This record gives sequence, C-alpha cells and structure tokens, in this order.
Amino acid sequence: MAVTCAWRGPFRNDEVNALHAAAFGHALSADDWEEQVRRHSLGWALARDDGALAGFVNVIWDGGVHAWIQDLMVAGEHRCQGVGAALVAEAREAAREAGCEWLHVDFDEEHRAFYVEACGFTPAPAGLIALR
Repeated sequence: MAVTCAWRGPFRNDEVNALHAAAFGHALSADDWEEQVRRHSLGWALARDDGALAGFVNVIWDGGVHAWIQDLMVAGEHRCQGVGAALVAEAREAAREAGCEWLHVDFDEEHRAFYVEACGFTPAPAGLIALR
C-alpha cells in the first residue's frame, strides 16, 4: 500500500461524501464539496491509495493569518497508519506557505493523543456555543 498525499488534488463529490459518511457515522449525503472548498477554504489535502481516496482534510481560513483543520477523515482500512498525520502535515505546510501564522483545530478528548502527540498541536482553551 503506497499512500500519497497532495495539496488541492482533484476529487469527486461522491467519493468525499462516502468517506465523510463512513468517518463520521452518518447516512450518505450529496453535498457539493467541490463548491464548498472552492468558496470557503484555503485548500484541502487528500490521500490516495492506488487511485482510491484514503483520506481528506479541509483547511478553512479567515483570509488572513488563521487557518483551521476541518473534517479530517481517513478511510477505515488506512487508519492508524500515519495517513491522518500526513494530511495534517500537508495542510500545515500549505497554510504556512500561504502566509498563515496559526493553524487551529478543535477536537474531542478522545482524539487528543492524535492531534497533540502525532501532529504537534498545543492544547489551548476554546469556547463553544451550541446553536441547535
């Protein structure tokens, strides 16, 4: 298995929707990821294994110096093999090259070891207001 990562690599909506449903445990949707990332993102990193989508991460930003990791997802058979960390590294470097000074991520406590130990994020307090 030779997984390769790419910044702003081509993808199809159906493959990202399938990966998102599997990663986050919900029904398959028909979201327009291509339009969403084109309009709202600094970019995205994706991982492929022999052409198949193995992972994806959206990198949103404020148009200035802050970028955020959003919707990091790795296909089940590729988890715990460094694919997620490679996607974060790709996103980190692209955000740095775009002039961003900060890369943020929100995560549930169960993912702390991945984001802090494997990816190098420093834990920081944050706030959250539920809107629904």
